[in-house]
Amino acid sequence: MAIIDLVAPEVIKVGLTSKDKPSVLRELLQILIDAGRVTNKEEILDALTKRESLQSTGLEAGIAVPHAKTQAVSALTLAIGISPDGIDFDAIDQQPSKLFFLMLAPPDKSGPHIEALAEIARMSKSKAFISALIAAKNAEEVMVLFGE
Repeated sequence: MAIIDLVAPEVIKVGLTSKDKPSVLRELLQILIDAGRVTNKEEILDALTKRESLQSTGLEAGIAVPHAKTQAVSALTLAIGISPDGIDFDAIDQQPSKLFFLMLAPPDKSGPHIEALAEIARMSKSKAFISALIAAKNAEEVMVLFGE
């Protein structure tokens, strides 16, 4: 399953208001709740927090991919958040994260989860694409970029 198949305007937030990692997780999760994609906030937040405690999902080049496996979803679910100013997410390169891909997957379906992580890794190699995403002014611009 391609990331574009999971992306919709209602699961994209440009201009995250969070200032720290716990707030980012809650804000991204709230996007999915507001879009009607998930309902069990506490179970999901617990799964995300436990995953982050193992190792930060803050990667390099301003990208973070907080993710967890949880019974609270029946299929791979995604939210995208953009913070042009960046947020400290304990990234590998110690730089602020600006582009967040929150992914939730059911424990018994690893394939789509792994494929999505691999696709994000491929995307991260295109500095121009990542810069364009971070510079997007709204969800529609993000959708256009993913459609290209």
